[in-house]
Amino acid sequence: MPPHHTKLIINPNADVGNAWRRASDLRPVVEAHGGADWTGTVYPTHATELAHQAAEEGYERIIAIGGDGTVHEVINGLMQVPAGRRPKLGIVPVGTGNDFAHNAGIERQPELAMQRALIGSTKAIDIALVEDGHGRREYWDNTLGIGFDATINLRSRTIPLLRGFLVYLVAVFQTILLNHDAPRMSIKTDQAEWEQELLMIVLCNGPREGGAFLVAPEARIDDGWLHYASIENVSRPMMIRLVPEVMRGTHGRFSAVSLGRFRDLSLHADRPLHIHTDGEVFAGFGTDVRELKVEILPGAVELLT
Repeated sequence: MPPHHTKLIINPNADVGNAWRRASDLRPVVEAHGGADWTGTVYPTHATELAHQAAEEGYERIIAIGGDGTVHEVINGLMQVPAGRRPKLGIVPVGTGNDFAHNAGIERQPELAMQRALIGSTKAIDIALVEDGHGRREYWDNTLGIGFDATINLRSRTIPLLRGFLVYLVAVFQTILLNHDAPRMSIKTDQAEWEQELLMIVLCNGPREGGAFLVAPEARIDDGWLHYASIENVSRPMMIRLVPEVMRGTHGRFSAVSLGRFRDLSLHADRPLHIHTDGEVFAGFGTDVRELKVEILPGAVELLT
């Protein structure tokens, strides 16, 4: 058995490198509650490896200290372990968007979030699994964006100086101007089937992404459903018109927008797609992914709240 019951996995580069300083301020809270073993990430997907290793070593709690990307990687590590041996998940949000933490009701204040993660109760939350046409599989916890939504994510990575929501907002307008592309998609779920030219479709476990966009207002991370929001091939002015509506979660009243829910989905597009999973690149510029299968895994992870 490990010396402590808890493993802390920190991404020191989260929040433009400020996470390391903020995490060091958490040491008194950790020590006051019995201590924990610390480890940090040094390369992409490292948190997945660390979480898997910690689970195999018998840790009871794994706490992700970082942003949405860190949580995404830790969950992918946890899901490699059978449910009976899967550690409980805690989150201390010190990233840029922290959307999943927000959707899960995690305290924004890192010290309070750490305290809750160390001594709080748990609730079972849903996780989703995506598989592309090449057989590549990945778990995700908050949103999977296809098309316009994913291109925003790709562009946000190239914007210097700005932080937080402003990064996403600038990327939104860049994408409207430079990437107005609507692949034709054939979509089948356990609830419906249709074919349409879509600027974007976002699959949602939680309601919010991008720091402020309420993409699927009805989505809940523990209701056994995934939700979707799609926008058909509208004009650039109309996309600009829809931006504040998506922020408020009122976009569903427009005829070009479709909202719904499902448990499993398959999708085929007539051209390569841009795709993100929880803000991490799943299919970027220069890739050729045209087919996806998505399913929900109800109550797959115990979240410390």
